[in-house]
Amino acid sequence: MKSGSLLDEGPRTLDSIDPELRSAIGRIARVPQLLVACDYDGTLAPIVEDPTKAVPLPESVAAVRALAALPQTTVAVVSGRALRDLATLSRLPSEVHLVGSHGSEFDIGFVERLSPELIEVRTRLRNELRQIVAGRARVRLETKPASVAVHTRGADPEVAAEVVAAVDAGPAGWPDVTVTRGKEVIELSVIPTDKGTALEQLRTQLSASAALFLGDDVTDENAFAKLHGPDVGIKIGPGETRAAFRIDQPVDAARVLALVLEVRRNWLFGERAVPIERHSMLANGRTVALVTPEASLSWLCHPKPDSPAIFADLVGGNPAGYFSIAPERGGLPLGQRYRTGTMTVETRWSGLTVTDWLDRPSADDVPTGSAVISGDSTLVRVLSGAGRVRLDFAPRPEFGQVAVQLQPLGDGLLVLGSNEPIALYSPGVEWRINNDGGYETARAVVDLAAAGGQITCELRFGSHSLEHHRVPVHERQAVAEQPWRDWVSGLRLPNSARDLVGRSALTLRGLVHEASGSILAAATTSLPEELGGVRNWDYRYCWLRDAAMTARALVDLGSLTEAEGFLRWVDGCVERTGGHPERLHPLYTVDGYELGAEAVIDTLPGYAGSRPVRVGNLANHQLQLDVFGPVADLLAAVADLRGEVRDTEWRVLENMVEAVARRWHEPDHGLWEARLPPRHHVYSKVMCWMTVDRALHVVRRHGDGDRPEWVELRDRIGHNVLEFGWHAGAGAYTVAYGDEEMDASSLWIGLSGLLPNDDPRFLATVLKVEADLRSGPVVYRYRWDDGLPGREGGFHICTAWLIEAYLRTGRRSDAEELFTQMVDTAGPTGLLPEQYDPISERGLGNHPQAYSHLGLIRCALLLDNMLKH
Repeated sequence: MKSGSLLDEGPRTLDSIDPELRSAIGRIARVPQLLVACDYDGTLAPIVEDPTKAVPLPESVAAVRALAALPQTTVAVVSGRALRDLATLSRLPSEVHLVGSHGSEFDIGFVERLSPELIEVRTRLRNELRQIVAGRARVRLETKPASVAVHTRGADPEVAAEVVAAVDAGPAGWPDVTVTRGKEVIELSVIPTDKGTALEQLRTQLSASAALFLGDDVTDENAFAKLHGPDVGIKIGPGETRAAFRIDQPVDAARVLALVLEVRRNWLFGERAVPIERHSMLANGRTVALVTPEASLSWLCHPKPDSPAIFADLVGGNPAGYFSIAPERGGLPLGQRYRTGTMTVETRWSGLTVTDWLDRPSADDVPTGSAVISGDSTLVRVLSGAGRVRLDFAPRPEFGQVAVQLQPLGDGLLVLGSNEPIALYSPGVEWRINNDGGYETARAVVDLAAAGGQITCELRFGSHSLEHHRVPVHERQAVAEQPWRDWVSGLRLPNSARDLVGRSALTLRGLVHEASGSILAAATTSLPEELGGVRNWDYRYCWLRDAAMTARALVDLGSLTEAEGFLRWVDGCVERTGGHPERLHPLYTVDGYELGAEAVIDTLPGYAGSRPVRVGNLANHQLQLDVFGPVADLLAAVADLRGEVRDTEWRVLENMVEAVARRWHEPDHGLWEARLPPRHHVYSKVMCWMTVDRALHVVRRHGDGDRPEWVELRDRIGHNVLEFGWHAGAGAYTVAYGDEEMDASSLWIGLSGLLPNDDPRFLATVLKVEADLRSGPVVYRYRWDDGLPGREGGFHICTAWLIEAYLRTGRRSDAEELFTQMVDTAGPTGLLPEQYDPISERGLGNHPQAYSHLGLIRCALLLDNMLKH
């Protein structure tokens, strides 16, 4: 409640806190480093006649203790009491900072730091005040390490007035004395400090992003005066104040602290944390979006998938943006599914179906009138049924860093204040606009029966048009879905897990950025490899390795379009190296350019409290010599399927071999991008060998014959890795030359064809990987120390590699069993994130992950082929 007013009397709960104060708490509880500070008497503890009986309210103690236990959160009690008395009475844990004597005591031993001159002044001060209060009934002196307080609470008013007058006329005027006046107390200190100074000291020492201060006394005004920016001051009780908000009594302070705790804990640890694998992806070849099982849009970047997010609820909670649709009565949906052969998602409740897809306007989509919709993406949400439905629309551009205004106009809303126009076309919906902590959210309730059984919402990017379309929405849906159906119907799908392979193929197709030809490694950033951990990376880019392997899986299913587009993209990247293909980066933006610096968005709490949330990826600057192998392997597969090699593809192939010839002998950072010094990774050397081997295959079958210099290079690399990659102690090929630790990528010593399937060294490596790295349905990348804290889940791509290794070494039943276990970890709509934790039985990492789906496709095809033969 704003300064100068009081809360209504009567029973109160957290819900009864004034909306403006609740909104302010919602803002401050979400800052990266929060300082919560408060007075003691009259705030944590009610005012009582006997100061020695002033014990804090149990509710306040519980809230303060819990707040102090949260990460990135500091709690301090700043009191006029001596520090020893404050500690004795409050009995708060050591995690709570106690500051006594109005800020002049920050620790018990403070008195020892007073100079002899100040100790002499304090002694004179105490003696003088003893003479003033001598014989005065119910007037009490309190001697503190750096001050003396005169308490007149309970004394006759005339006596109190006489004492205060005598103090003012005497020691209060001494040059070395600082006077602090409170409720029925006057304190004289030899240290020039107050609660405001103490608050500033705490803020500086703790690097606090914002401070919340609660207090009831006149002395607390010094602290209120120091608040600024996002800080919040709350005055308890009547009287003039500089605080922006006011509550009535200490029990209300307990409620405020409980609300701060609730909001901050939710912000830090995730308000809902829907399991990662349960999210479904929308795609249209331009960008991607994620929808929760409850039909809430939780992730969408615009205009491209590696652009800033306009909806980032997935990693930032509601304040980072969302668009939810649900029955007014609540309740979980009956289910969610993709429409067969499409990227359209249906979420169903009894009486409500929400149908979502990402559309691309065509020439027929130009609305009536002069306004036109741009060629940008359009999110279409169709609500069908007969019930009452609640809609919440909260766009938050730039990962929630830009506050926008929502203007109801005609048949929808305009989003104002972002760099690019955005409009929500929603005829028949009457929106009300609420201010949520400085951000506007539109809310509505619609009666579908009264609306004729259907409402359409279209979020139009790059346009402020709210005009009607000429083409009915059901026809537009059919037009949007048909290309997906046509594409998947043309694939050669295996019998093994046929439907799931089809969904995996559509998912990989959805990760293709059609305008450039690049292919995303995953749709998201910073989904954790460990819940609550720091292994959170941005995968919304095109890695040469991941994209080549993705395109290869689609070629194996009979689709060349994605591979051809990607190879053109690679050609552009090579051209920009200025004749130095060996300088290719491991990854690029979707447009084929170098990434900017890796950055952290510290205002976002991360998925389920997993921080930091990153934008960009430092792996951009690593040397990863394996990236050339998958590109050459893809090119060989394309040439074999098409029967010829195009000029640009010859150029790419020769550049891949040239890059390997120049650098294969160097140590590198490896495919897992560990932020460690370079090593001679076995996988990287194998991929260098595979680059030349596949190039030789292409020139022999589709070119001008043999290349003796390539043969010599391939054999030299192969001999090197076979000799130095083997570790006698491990009895297997390990992660790097001379290192005993195992790595799942070492399976490629056989998967690449460098060693035959029956070679004892390959068999031994498969057994060693199984023994060291498999755990139930997953295979871990490695167990070696990568320099980062925490642990991670098993990698689906590594599981797929072991399945293939089982098949190659004659262990078909083991391969089928592990494949079934891998398939069972998929989400209800068939999507897979990067990893899976077999202990918690939850998906981990960015989602959906190209690696995981291409691995599933590869395994299904291999299982099918083995059945045929």
